[in-house]
Amino acid sequence: MEIAGYLAAVLIGVSLGLIGGGGSILTVPVFVYLLHVQPVLATTYSLFVVGSCSLVGGARAYVKKLIDFHVVLYFGLPSLLSVFVVRRFVLPVIPEYLFTVGELVVTKGVFLMVLFAFLMLAAAISMIRSNGRTPSPAIQKERAGGLLLQGLLIGAITGLLGAGGGFLIIPALVLISRLPMKIAVGSSLTIMAISSFFGFFSTLSHYTINWWQLLAFTAIAVLGIFAGTALSEKIPGQVLKKGFGWFVMVIGVFILVHELFFS
Repeated sequence: MEIAGYLAAVLIGVSLGLIGGGGSILTVPVFVYLLHVQPVLATTYSLFVVGSCSLVGGARAYVKKLIDFHVVLYFGLPSLLSVFVVRRFVLPVIPEYLFTVGELVVTKGVFLMVLFAFLMLAAAISMIRSNGRTPSPAIQKERAGGLLLQGLLIGAITGLLGAGGGFLIIPALVLISRLPMKIAVGSSLTIMAISSFFGFFSTLSHYTINWWQLLAFTAIAVLGIFAGTALSEKIPGQVLKKGFGWFVMVIGVFILVHELFFS
């Protein structure tokens, strides 16, 4: 199972290189089910992996001038705030045992994984239903209020579940700021890198990290980004996004069934 976990790291990196998001949502399930990391610690590991992969992708986007730093500022700052609040004050106070439904004992770990599964299903439906239309390149920078609100919300998700939120950030940037898709992807990767690293290092002292495991997984995922970027030039992105959406949906259903009936 450990070998399968490291192979999955390649898929995570490839998906980030192909569509600029989506792969990070698999990181927590891979750590939990294949590498046997405790769920809360897995969200911390995920922040580091997502931050590292996004940093590499964001650097490539910067070289190609595909980042809108105005959007990064208005979206990223509130995201940092909510990541910090959730990781430092909200997550630690959630009790280890929440409640019981029949024979099911809902622990903190079960709650996070079920919540994660619903998030995966929502992301899958979004990717499957995406029509791939490119919006007008006219950037409406006056909509700062919408960006601030979206940043707070997605930052909270990042802090709680360890998911970078690229599958949420990109639609938000496309719809609110009217960014072209490639610039939305580059800006999203930059935001994900900042918020993920901030969430990881701001609460690092709370956890015992297996650095060998984490760095090995991250290195493999980063290599996957380069493979994904190369493939993205040959395969239509919309086809990839829909296919990955169905894959994420299957994983989400598996997590729900496992946690609710077999945990």
